[in-house]
Amino acid sequence: MMATTNLYTKGACVWVPDPEDVWVSARLLRDFCPGDEQLQLELSDGREMSHPVTQTSGLPPLGNPDILEGENDLTALSFLHEPAVLHNLHVRFLDYNSIYTYCGIVLVAINPYEQLPIYGEEVIDAYSGQDMADMEPHVFSVAEEAYRTMTREETNQSIIISGESGSGKTVSAKFTMRYFAVVGGAVQQTSVEDRVLASNPIMEAIGNAKTTRNDNSSRFGKYIEIGFGQNGDIIGANMRTYLLEKSRVVFQAPMERNYHIFYQLCASRDLPEMRALKLGPAEHFRYTNQGEETQIPGTDDAVELDRTRNAFTILGVQSDQQMELYQILAAVLHLGNVKIQASGRGGDRSYIDADDRSLALFSKLLGVECAQMAHWLCHRRLAVGGEMLVKPMSGQQASDARDALAKHIYGQLFTWTVLRLNAALQGQREQPKSFIGVLDIYGFETFDRNSFEQFCINYANEKLQQQFNRHVFQLEQEEYMREELPWRRIEFSDNQPCITLLEGPLGLLDLLDEECRMPKGSDENWAQKLYDQHLTRSAHFRKPRMSNTAFIILHFADTVQYECEGFLDKNRDTVFEEPINIMKASQSELVAELFQQGAAGGALTLLTLKSSIPNGSLRSGKRPHREHKLTVGFQFRQSLQLLMDTLNSTTPHYIRCIKPNDLKKPFEFDPKRIVQQLRACGVLETIRISAAGYPSRWTYEDFFSRYRVLLRQSPGQGTIKTDCQRALQELIPDSELYCFGKTKVFFRAGQVAVLEKLRGERLHAAVVTIQSRVKGWMARRRYLHICWAVLTLQRYTRGRLVRRLAHTLRYTHAALVVQKTYRMLVVRQLYLMIREATITIQAYIRGMLARRAYRELLQQRAAILLQATVRGWLQRRAFGRIRAAVVLLQCCVRRQAARKELRKLRAEARSVEKYRELNKGMEVKLMQLQLRADHQARESASLREMLHTEREAHVSELEQLRAALRKLEAQLQVKPQKTPAVSVKEEEERQRTEERHASDVLRLTQELQALKVEGESLKKEKEDLSTHLLQQEKSQVERMAQAISNAGASMKAELEEERRRYQGLLREFTRLEQRYENLRDMSALAERSQGHKRTDSSQGLVSSPTSPSFPSPEDMRRASVTSNTPERRPVGTDTSLGTLMEDMGVVMETAEKMKVEDLTHAYDALRVANKFLEEQIRSQGAQCRENLPALSVHADCYTAENPEIQELMEQLEVRDLECWRLRKELKDLRHTVTLRSSLLLSGPAVASPPLQAKAGDVTGLLECKKRDEGRLIKNLITDLRASLAASLPLGLPAQVLFLCVRQADCSGEPTRAHALCSTSIAAIKASLKTHCSDLIMTALWLKNSCLLADLLSQYSTQDQSGLDNFVPLTFNTSELNRTLSDLCIQAYQQLLSITESRLQSLIVPAVLETETIPGLSGSGSKLVGSRRRTGSDPRAAGAEAPSMVMVLREMSALHTAMNQQELPIRLQEQAFRQITYLLVATALNSLILRKDLCCWNCGLQTRYNLSLLEDWLRARGLQEGGAVATLEPLIQAAQLLQMSKNSDADAKALVQTCHVLSTQQIVKLLTLYSPQSGAEERVTLNFIRIVQGLLKERSGVMQSYLLLDVRRVFPVIFPRHTPPLLNAEQLAIPECLKISFLRKT
Repeated sequence: MMATTNLYTKGACVWVPDPEDVWVSARLLRDFCPGDEQLQLELSDGREMSHPVTQTSGLPPLGNPDILEGENDLTALSFLHEPAVLHNLHVRFLDYNSIYTYCGIVLVAINPYEQLPIYGEEVIDAYSGQDMADMEPHVFSVAEEAYRTMTREETNQSIIISGESGSGKTVSAKFTMRYFAVVGGAVQQTSVEDRVLASNPIMEAIGNAKTTRNDNSSRFGKYIEIGFGQNGDIIGANMRTYLLEKSRVVFQAPMERNYHIFYQLCASRDLPEMRALKLGPAEHFRYTNQGEETQIPGTDDAVELDRTRNAFTILGVQSDQQMELYQILAAVLHLGNVKIQASGRGGDRSYIDADDRSLALFSKLLGVECAQMAHWLCHRRLAVGGEMLVKPMSGQQASDARDALAKHIYGQLFTWTVLRLNAALQGQREQPKSFIGVLDIYGFETFDRNSFEQFCINYANEKLQQQFNRHVFQLEQEEYMREELPWRRIEFSDNQPCITLLEGPLGLLDLLDEECRMPKGSDENWAQKLYDQHLTRSAHFRKPRMSNTAFIILHFADTVQYECEGFLDKNRDTVFEEPINIMKASQSELVAELFQQGAAGGALTLLTLKSSIPNGSLRSGKRPHREHKLTVGFQFRQSLQLLMDTLNSTTPHYIRCIKPNDLKKPFEFDPKRIVQQLRACGVLETIRISAAGYPSRWTYEDFFSRYRVLLRQSPGQGTIKTDCQRALQELIPDSELYCFGKTKVFFRAGQVAVLEKLRGERLHAAVVTIQSRVKGWMARRRYLHICWAVLTLQRYTRGRLVRRLAHTLRYTHAALVVQKTYRMLVVRQLYLMIREATITIQAYIRGMLARRAYRELLQQRAAILLQATVRGWLQRRAFGRIRAAVVLLQCCVRRQAARKELRKLRAEARSVEKYRELNKGMEVKLMQLQLRADHQARESASLREMLHTEREAHVSELEQLRAALRKLEAQLQVKPQKTPAVSVKEEEERQRTEERHASDVLRLTQELQALKVEGESLKKEKEDLSTHLLQQEKSQVERMAQAISNAGASMKAELEEERRRYQGLLREFTRLEQRYENLRDMSALAERSQGHKRTDSSQGLVSSPTSPSFPSPEDMRRASVTSNTPERRPVGTDTSLGTLMEDMGVVMETAEKMKVEDLTHAYDALRVANKFLEEQIRSQGAQCRENLPALSVHADCYTAENPEIQELMEQLEVRDLECWRLRKELKDLRHTVTLRSSLLLSGPAVASPPLQAKAGDVTGLLECKKRDEGRLIKNLITDLRASLAASLPLGLPAQVLFLCVRQADCSGEPTRAHALCSTSIAAIKASLKTHCSDLIMTALWLKNSCLLADLLSQYSTQDQSGLDNFVPLTFNTSELNRTLSDLCIQAYQQLLSITESRLQSLIVPAVLETETIPGLSGSGSKLVGSRRRTGSDPRAAGAEAPSMVMVLREMSALHTAMNQQELPIRLQEQAFRQITYLLVATALNSLILRKDLCCWNCGLQTRYNLSLLEDWLRARGLQEGGAVATLEPLIQAAQLLQMSKNSDADAKALVQTCHVLSTQQIVKLLTLYSPQSGAEERVTLNFIRIVQGLLKERSGVMQSYLLLDVRRVFPVIFPRHTPPLLNAEQLAIPECLKISFLRKT
């Protein structure tokens, strides 16, 4: 044991074995002394135990310091052993949710069994170009290391991914290939990357299946070589496969499935194109229902088939060939349902019914004869004595033959698919300069029953483990040699004896092949030969006690027992020749091709060894050829040897996938399973090899920085190396425990812990000394303070005593005075009390006498009053009786009269009551109140009129009566005898009439008053209702305004998103244009070099055995892949592209006229992209038109409820009609102008329009002859240099070009003016591409493009027609305006891309790593092992270190370039908002992925650097455009690193501060936070959980993003302004432009 015994002190952490958790931690209760037989330990749960110690080597392993807990590299641990590795993985997996951990050169990946957001494009961008040692462990880090090593050293690389089934090997391989596809994408963006990624769904469909351990288990091994060109771009790929599990086609264990493709076809059986396959549910087929598990939870097989078909299409497999492939797969399913029935004596014969439906479907789908297939499935041909005999087979033999045929068909189809994928992935443009191979191969397997498949898998793992051990050993030795260390050979576990047992002479495979060649070979005979040959000769071979048909092999990983049953049959993989011959004669071309290749798949050629070894041999009555005797074991051994040769010729990188539990539960850690896999995959062997040498290594600077406190003398004048050597000689006397290299100091295992202990003791002693001095100083200070306090107390005490004596004297004197006064007061009070009592008695007596006299007077008065009252009462009673009798008499008379009058009034009031009944309830309805009021008002008026009429009638009647009276009087004078009777009668009639009229008037007056009262109440109700309606209307208006504002905000957001999408598509279009130009240049170069001759694409298939052949990117750009068989029908190069063009409606006439193939496809691709953009715009317009009716209905609902809004809408409609009329008039005027212009150009006979006459008067233009336009473009744009551009007036090129365009237009040549403008735009585009890395020129053309667009917009309308010298352009400028807008966006994006490319490599070092504040990285740096990998790319010596000064310098360059051109401040704000976002996203992503930066020092440094950037932005007035706001996420991350992280209050403050960061970002930073010294504490898991709870309460929904998208682009909005009217006289054109040929007009 390398660790010294003095580390076993009280409180030290050790690991003891445990049957459940494998290892548990414990602490020593007392120091260990040599000779002790037991250790007293306290377990983590509080229990105490005694651990026996037999000798020093039997001491339990020591635990690592707490500061190393969760270390991302296992080799950086102080103590390297199994419990330390297991505990570190446990902490990282469960506590930190980190599934990746380094172990030297190995990446350990634990399957989390759930989707994690750590594989997006932003993560790829974060790892791209970064050093492996600087980033958190990740599969992308290994891929980046392999890619950088390949490009830097120009050597081939390999990534070996291994692990058990269900450990995540396939997923890791997919993410690795995806990383290469992203970072290795070519500039031309060929389809190679898409094809490489498209191969994954196909191989998963035909090679993966559900097992009890994994829902997507790969049942074959594969090695994919991805070829890269000179520039590091992918130009091709090639795939090899190993040992497909063909037995799964015909048999599945319980709870398992067959290959995914069968279930995908069954799930899609209802598709129209799939109905011809006659498939049913998977439960109806024997080959898919044996496992009784036809569904995978969470997986839709129909959707997966769509992915598979799309992948086939991307790889160029046509739909008809896909259907042939599906027919073969469906035929395999139908073959499994063929019923073979036994017959004859003892069942030695068999037959198939002639009407067997499954056989008929099988024969129809494969195009073979049904009768022949039925016959040869039940018979076989034998050669006996030179004669051919046909022998029937039993039912079991026929079933085995049927299953063998099914396996052979599937194996051949699998091989054909792999070959087709390789043909699609090959490149023919150039041979790959280097490649990276990704090996996804099965890990070590051991089951309850192990057979031939497990034997081959474990044999392959033995070979890979040997290669791994030797590579690790070689790296260790190279490190020692590089540091010039005196080293001895490290002994490591070499498994060569086990490999010799398997593949050596007379080994297991040789004996197996020999037994297969025997006529009557059997599994029992082979087992007996193994016992005889190896039982006593090999230590790795054993025989089980209870079996004679099994054997045991002691593998490197574990001991495995194999059952011999079935070994020979699986090794032979026998299939009879007669069914194969029937397949060869199939009417299906694909079926015939499958069984024609390589003598039915039995030949072992270089091509098959490079891609996929077809397993199996033919068996017939004829004498077999030698090549037919190749067994599965022999083929697998040959292919494995070829793989090992390839791996040995490359630089390997290792990924070991670990399965955390067998229940597939997310984030559940099973220590037993983990340790078993760590032992099997070689991780612990890596630890052991590393620990056998010098596992801990430090650079001299880091060692001196941390352990300088152990130096007993001050540093000398020598170097740091000499100081370290002198210190170590004193600290560690044994020189064997350390060694000095050139740049590093190396330590044996445990010595760093010794140094840490010494450092801790030294620091402890220093702390004790400091504490003693501080405590002495505090004690002296306290003593002086006590002395001062005692004197003060004495002074105050004496003073208090004197004051107390004076108080006593004063108190005695006061007491005497009080006694005297009190006595006087007592005597006086007694006197006053006696006096008051006397007076009171006198008063009571006098009062009593007075009251007695008063009562006597009252009684006398009451008697008199009583007598008077009685007498009065008697008189009043008599008077009352008389009055009552009189009143009663009067009442009787009046009652009779009143009753008569009542009857009259009732008769007259009936009409009024009826009217009231009819009008009863009118107040109920709200809308009738006004009507009723109006009606009553009208009735009142009518009643007034009636009253007036009645009064007039009454007056007239009165006049008549008076006249009659006068007449009667006259008659009375004539006849006096009759006068009295007539006058009395008339007088009565008159009185009755007057009384009637008076009563009517009174009644009407009362009704009128009632109506007035009711009218007032109705008026009040009307006012209340109006008020309510106004309030409701106001609320509706407010709601509508809110809805309109919300809709406006959403429309604005959609507009911003649409603008961003359009600008992104424009950027893609620019890239496609660049690709087109590159292809044109390449094609022209190829034509000049090859004399316009092209080699056949099939020649690229011939290559050497060890160097794979990759196709050129020309085929990768084609939409389909040509077949590698000459006699097969060729697939058109424009199939998929032509189909896409047909779907998009793009005509192909122009492309067909082009002669060069690459130009054809590039041109077609550009046209398809344009058509796609056009279709997208149309679809968005259609969607808007579809949404318009719904919005109109919604608006109508609001307007119907609000009359004011309806009135406004009517006004708006009137204005819209007016605008439409004006537009129509304007269109007619433009049409008239265009027509006049066309008539003017058509011939001289046409008269000049009035506008032309006005245009002829325009002055201040520049005339350019048509022959000089080329010179103008060349001198003004193409040949303009940066040195000359800086001295030009602002916008001069745009002004000159516009004056020339306008002069040509005013001269009656609008076509030439349009052409000149288009040519100028094209020249500006070319100049931008020429100066793609020049800020000044890009800013210049951005300014001129914006100015030219503003000028065209200004002169394309007639808004300023009233101004002098203003004539609008006659040609249509809408297309030019759109092109110029796109050109402005392109120039703006190029301006930003130049700055971004310069900043990309500076951001992380400058913002996060540069020590702007000196003294932060002192001796308190974290304890690390400084084990940088061999692939690390150190920075060049002497180069300037990136700093914030360099970042601000680049940003100042951009700001200066934009200011020189006086670009609008709003545009500058948008540009620097984009730049600062890139800076923040890159820095924050790197901070989240790097544990070494998550510390207090880095937070302080980052915040200081950001303050410099904030000051820079504010100094230039750029803080208002959002540039400062984009810094907030990184600022909050820096604050998080500096905040306290202990209590609940700290958690609340942290959540309030980091309101911009997402939940995952905060938790990740807290998880990665690393204390820089022992004075700090780690962030506890309880604190992290508290923060998570607070974050969930804050947001309600857990934000899911971890990293920021560095590719996010904010849409740009160009501020438009109207420039002043141009005049050529105002322009100062310098002579250096050489455009003096222009003439001013």
